[in-house]
This record gives sequence, C-alpha cells and structure tokens, in this order.
Amino acid sequence: MIPVAFEYERATSVESALALLAEHGDNAKLIAGGHSLLPLMKLRLATPGVLVDIARIPELSYVREDGDAIAIGALTRHHDVNTSALLAREVPLLAHAAGQVGDPQVRHRGTIGGSLVHGDPASDLPAVLLALDADVVVAGPAGTRIVPARDLFTGFLETAVGEDELLTEIRVPRVAGVGWSFQKFSQRACDWAIVGVAALGAGDGRGPGVALVNMGATPLRASAVEAALVGGADPAEAAALAAEGTEPPGDLNASPDFREHLARVLVRRALDEAATR
Repeated sequence: MIPVAFEYERATSVESALALLAEHGDNAKLIAGGHSLLPLMKLRLATPGVLVDIARIPELSYVREDGDAIAIGALTRHHDVNTSALLAREVPLLAHAAGQVGDPQVRHRGTIGGSLVHGDPASDLPAVLLALDADVVVAGPAGTRIVPARDLFTGFLETAVGEDELLTEIRVPRVAGVGWSFQKFSQRACDWAIVGVAALGAGDGRGPGVALVNMGATPLRASAVEAALVGGADPAEAAALAAEGTEPPGDLNASPDFREHLARVLVRRALDEAATR
C-alpha cells in the first residue's frame, strides 16, 4: 500500500530535532533507517503528518568507552555494532546479536536506537539490552534523563520515550569474560524470531540476565529463570521455568504452547552455551 501524504523535515542536530518535535507535536514521527516505521506507514497502521529525518545527525553515531560502560550513539547502524572491535571485546553478546538482525540491507541501514524505540517484542536487540541491564539516555525539552532498559518497554510497540523526546544514547556495562549466548528460532535467517533468548552469566556483583524475544506484548526478562539460577538451580531446572510469567502470542508461525516449548528449549541451550564461554 501507499502511505498517506506527509511532510518531510530534516534535522541536523539533536536540538533541531527536538525543536521540530515541539513544533509539530504528536503529528510528527522521527525516522532514521526507516525499517520499523515505513512498513507501518505502508499498512496505514501509522499515519504521521510530518516525518522528521534524524539520520544525518553525525554526533549520534559512535561506539566509545565511557568509564565502566560502553556508550553507543542511537544512530549507530547494526552493522557497526556488529563489527565494533570494542564491543566484541567488552560486550560480545551485543556485538554478536547485532549481526543476527534481519539481513545485510537491514543491518546497514537500521539503527540500534530505532530498534529500541520501536519496542517490538519480536525484535532481537531489546531483549539483549534487558539481559545486559543497560540504560538509555533520552533528550527532551527539560534536558536529558536516563531510563533503565527494564523500564523502557511499556506496552506493545510503546516505550517510555515521550512524543517530544529523542533517544540519544545506549549505555551497556562492560562484561568481558562473562559467559553469554544468543539463541533464536526462525523460519528463515532474515525473519523475525519466533522465539529468541539472550543470556548473560553472573559476574562483578551482578546476577544472571536472561531475556526473551517474542514471548509477550513487550520484550521481557525471564525472571523465574534468573531467580532459579540465583537460588542454585542447574540449567535444566532453570530452563524449565522459561515460560513462567509470559503471554506468548499465537499466529501463523506458532501457537502459544509451541512458543512456550521453544522458550524452554532455547533457554536451556543458551544457559549451557553461556556456561562454556
């Protein structure tokens, strides 16, 4: 289908993007890579009157060290996250998972910030950020604020980023030397995951992190699995709890029961693999 008519504005800085959002209000939508928004517009599930293009804001594309964290600009492409030597060394779970997103075209155009603010529960990277206990930096009229990833996803395709705000940075902890795994099951390599799992072992005073893809209305933590691991359960015992607290969807690809089964299988594989790294 063809999207409804819209106006186009190009932002050249964070400040100009925020000014355009303030000018046009809830009639405006931000666009960068466009792989999340444009399909919705073609289906007329999203009908913004104004598109604010932020793809050419150079200060929002980077991967750099910042104390105990690695800072990633919101406009950093999936390909650049995947091929970053710094992330491969300090946060290999994220570097690896970025290389599993979509296909080469998507990875060279799609951005990590766009993936997060779209809030799709079937998307890979939101679950990875949950498992890592990452934070995001959000800029708005009142300045900047930090939102923990666990508080970012508020509903189906909804996040805590306001209509007058812009996600500018992702901050992930250094986890070099900590076991990790990313597992997903899909019909084709480029498809959305029917179910996916991001797992990070315990380390540096942190408990284990396990998060699920496509097992509810939002990306979510496998809290029952994490609690079982903290309590001393082995991977098999913990993985058996993977579907607790979830509400997986049913669609043409899988029933809720099959997704629950996949979650248990993939969590077991992820925990086993993380233990060997």
